[in-house]
Amino acid sequence: MTDLFDEATRARMASIEANWDERTPIHVASRFYDVAGRDPQDWFAAYEWADLGDLSGLDVLHLQCHLGTETVAFARRGARSVTGLDLSGAAVAEARRIAAGHGLAVEYVHGNVYDAAELLGGRRFDVVYTGKGALCYLPDLDEWARVLAGLLRPGGRAYVVEFHPALVSLGLVPADPRETGLELRRDMIGGRGAAELDATRTYTDGPALTRATTSYEWAHGLGEVVTALSGAGLRIRSLRESDELPWPRWPHMDRTPRGWWRLPESAPKVPLFYALLAETSSRDDAGRSQTT
Repeated sequence: MTDLFDEATRARMASIEANWDERTPIHVASRFYDVAGRDPQDWFAAYEWADLGDLSGLDVLHLQCHLGTETVAFARRGARSVTGLDLSGAAVAEARRIAAGHGLAVEYVHGNVYDAAELLGGRRFDVVYTGKGALCYLPDLDEWARVLAGLLRPGGRAYVVEFHPALVSLGLVPADPRETGLELRRDMIGGRGAAELDATRTYTDGPALTRATTSYEWAHGLGEVVTALSGAGLRIRSLRESDELPWPRWPHMDRTPRGWWRLPESAPKVPLFYALLAETSSRDDAGRSQTT
């Protein structure tokens, strides 16, 4: 399916893959991920587990899973099977090692999300989860939504938990580390195409990259995400907005009682995350109720 994209877009996606391959060992060694010490379930807000519900006996797919630090949590929550897919071969290799270290049976597949149907052999799932910094690497959300919808069984659920466009538009950090006032620095909606980025530094602690230092991102507004999923036949069940993050994006953020982070009380209250739950019809293509 990636053949649907022009040569320039395929080249950009190859750059993204190379960049994440080089980021991977830095992330594995970072305090940010703390792969040896952090409970994988800590990466999830309470409302995520409430939205997802009981996973017992369900088949769960995590698209763009990176190290699988969140993927293994689904196995911990009782899913019947858990599969992760990621563009970076280096990340997939580390994800397999991390899951084995937890003693969990998680299948990881290397490949582009647009090729997921073929890569997964036509399998379908009860839950498809994605997000937390994933959608910005996708050039075409309509095609992504069609792929995602095709991976779900009748009655299946898609759950997208992502950085809110308001957060993305503020940039990674203030221009000066001592600065506490944040400014709009990036697009909040799409329309300009790919943005070329200097990705010499990753978002975690650790050394700079030395080889694959160019990456690309596409801006996607919240309306674009909702419209893409609706256009693919999914019904939107809920859309949450949250002012908390599981890590301190800016140095002046305050820690919440449950260990997440938000802007100080004196700052404007703005959404930093969103969580979108959608579902497929509970009837199959022939219009019959699905009972299995």
